Amino acid sequence: MKHKISPAIYYFILIIYLEIILKYVICHQVFNIGLLFLVLNTIPIVILLTFLTKLFNKTVNSIIMSTFSLLITIYAETQFIFFTLFSVPLSFTSLNLANQAADFIDIILDAIRDNLLIFILILLPLLLFLIIVRRINLERHNRFNNISLIVMFIIAYLSTFGYILPNRELKTLYFNQDNYGDMISNFGVLTYTKVDIKRYFFGYKNVLVFEPSTPIEEQPTDPEEKPIQYNKMDLNFSNDGVNNQELINLNNYFAATQPTKKNEYTGMFKGKNLIFILAEGFNEIAVDEVRTPTLYKMVHQGFDFKNFYSPVFFSTTGGEFQATTGLIATQESLSLYKAKLPTISFGLGNAFANAGYRAQSFHDWTYTYYKRNKTMETLGFTNYIGCNNGLENRMSCAWLPKDSEMATVTTPDYLGQDGNFVTYYVTVSGHSPYAAGDNIARLHYDAVKDVPTDDATKYYLASQIELDKMLEELVNKLTESGELENTVIALVGDHYPYTLKPYEINSVSTYERDAVVEINHSNFILWNSEMEPIEITKVGSQIDVLPTLLNLFDIEYDSRLIVGHDILSDEPGLAIFSNRSWVSDEGTYFYNSRTFVPKEGRTLEDTNAYISRINNQINNYFSISKMIVNNNYYNYILNR
Repeated sequence: MKHKISPAIYYFILIIYLEIILKYVICHQVFNIGLLFLVLNTIPIVILLTFLTKLFNKTVNSIIMSTFSLLITIYAETQFIFFTLFSVPLSFTSLNLANQAADFIDIILDAIRDNLLIFILILLPLLLFLIIVRRINLERHNRFNNISLIVMFIIAYLSTFGYILPNRELKTLYFNQDNYGDMISNFGVLTYTKVDIKRYFFGYKNVLVFEPSTPIEEQPTDPEEKPIQYNKMDLNFSNDGVNNQELINLNNYFAATQPTKKNEYTGMFKGKNLIFILAEGFNEIAVDEVRTPTLYKMVHQGFDFKNFYSPVFFSTTGGEFQATTGLIATQESLSLYKAKLPTISFGLGNAFANAGYRAQSFHDWTYTYYKRNKTMETLGFTNYIGCNNGLENRMSCAWLPKDSEMATVTTPDYLGQDGNFVTYYVTVSGHSPYAAGDNIARLHYDAVKDVPTDDATKYYLASQIELDKMLEELVNKLTESGELENTVIALVGDHYPYTLKPYEINSVSTYERDAVVEINHSNFILWNSEMEPIEITKVGSQIDVLPTLLNLFDIEYDSRLIVGHDILSDEPGLAIFSNRSWVSDEGTYFYNSRTFVPKEGRTLEDTNAYISRINNQINNYFSISKMIVNNNYYNYILNR
C-alpha cells in the first residue's frame, strides 16, 4: 500500500501557495519578514482544517476536504479579481454594496481575460487535488488524535501573538489600524480576513498618532497689516463628560490641529452659482483641443491644476465620497456612510444649502445605484432625481444614457429662478467597458478613429466626447439664461479608466505613467467665464476639492474637521492613494517598495523622518475619516 499524504501537508501547500500569489498581486512583494509571519499564522489554520477533515468516515471527510479546497480557491480568486478591479482587497464591510455586483459582470470577465495566467495559477492546486485526492489519508481520527490536534491548534494560535504583542507596530496594525497592505504583507490574506470579520462584528478602536503641533502664527502688530484669518469655527473640543474613546481621540486630535489660513482666493466666487460634475472615468488623456474643445478650454482657461490626482478608491462611489466630503474613502467608511445616514455637515449640498443655496442633484442611471437614494440626502441633496424616480420620464435611460441629454432636460429645474443654486451631476456615459457595442462610443467614434492607439482606448476617448457635449450644452443653457458669468463649473473624475491597461493609457498620454501613482494623474476643472487663467502647481487630489470650493465661495467651515485641504492655501500639498502610496510637493513615495523618489530640485534634510511623518499623517487620515462617520462626529461637535 502506497504511503498516504496527510491532509495537513496538502492544506499547508495549498494555503501558502495561494497566499504567496495574493501577496505578490496585492503587495508586489513576497520575500520579506512578513513571509515568515504568514507561515506562522497559516499553521493554526492548517491544524484546524485537518481536525475538521478527520472527524467522520472517509466518504464524508472526502466531501469536507473537497469543499474546503473549493471554498479556499474561490475566495482566492475573488480576492484577486476584486483587487484587480478596485485596487483594494475585499472586506466584509463591502457586503453593503453587494447589490451592485451584477452590474460589474462584463468588467469582471474582462479582468479575468486580461489576467488569465494568474487566474489559472490560482486554480492549479484545486486541479492537483482532484488528481491526488485518492492518495490523501482521510481515515477518521481517534479521540486521542483529535484531542492532540485541538491542543496543537490552541498552542499554535496563541504562539502567533508571541511576535505580535512585543512589537508595537505589529500590535497597532493587528488591533487598532485599518491598513490592508501592511496587514496582508505581514500576516497574509486569511489572517487579514479573520481580523476583518472580527472587526465587522465587534468593531475596534482606532489609534491616532499625535505629531508636535505648529503654533498658530501670531497676528501682526502693525495695524496696517491685514490680520491673519483662518477657516475655522469656535468649537468645544473639551472631553468633559465624554465616555466614548473615539470621540475623545478625535477631540484631542482636532484641538491640536492647525486650521488652514484664508488666502488671496478666499471669496473669489462668493455669491456665484456652482455646477459640480462627478465625471465617470474622466482622465486628462481625454482632453484634446480638437476632439473635446470645451473640456480643453475649461482646463486651460480656469484654475489649471498641474499636479492633481483622482485615485481609485473603490470605484465611483469612493471617488464621489472623497470629492463631496473631503474625507478618505475606505470600504469601512463607505459602508458606514451608506448604512447609517450620518450627518455630513460640510458635505457639498449641506454646506451650500446652509449658505442659502438651492441644492439639487441628478444622475442619468438608476437612482438607487450605490445607495445614492440615501447618500444624496446625507450630502444635502433632498430633491435628487435619477433614472426610475423621474428622470426616465424626461430622457432615455437605456444603457448608456447620454450625459448631454441629461443636461438638456434638467437645466430648467434650476435656471431662471430666484436665488443662487448648487447643482450636482453624476455622469455615466464614460463608463466601461470600452468596446464596439457601446452606443456612446459608436456615436462619437468618427472623431477618434484616426487616433494612433488600440480600439479600447479609442472607444474610451469617444465616450469622453459625450462629456464634452454635456459641458457645451451647459454653457449654452447658462448663456441663454444669462447665468454664465455668475456660474462656476467644477468637474472632477471619480477615477482613471481602470479597465484600460497601463500601456493603453500611455499610448495617448503626454508622458510615461507608472501603474500605481501617475496613472491617476488627472485634471480638476474649476472654471468661470470671467476669470483669467491661474496655474497651480501644488499637489492635490479629490479630498481637496470640497475645502477648495468652500474657501473660494467663502462658505463657513472648519478646515480641521476635513482631512483634505484647500489646494489654494499655503498648506503643503499631498495626494493619497488606496495602498498608502503618496505624492507630496517634495516627491513620490511607493508604499509597497518603501521607495521615495524626490522631485527634481527638491532635497530634504532628513528623508526618513519626513517619510515617517507623512505616513503617520496618512494613517491618521484613514482612521479619522472612518471615526467621523462611525461616531456621527459632525452632529456631535457642531451641536455642543
